[in-house]
Amino acid sequence: MTDQTRWGIHEVQTRNKAVKYQRDLVARAMEHVLKMDESGITDLMIEIEAEYERKYGENVARKYKKTVL
Repeated sequence: MTDQTRWGIHEVQTRNKAVKYQRDLVARAMEHVLKMDESGITDLMIEIEAEYERKYGENVARKYKKTVL
């Protein structure tokens, strides 16, 4: 058992909870994806790609240019 009074324990637990929350979100989303047909999954992929580009597009584009060139 880890000493709960040590420095940094709270930060580690908070990070672990955030990771678990993200994994739970993905698992719940996959439950719904399994019920979709091909056109629904395709539409979802397009929306996810657009959202990803909106949030992280500039950083991803910059990193991609560095590795390609």
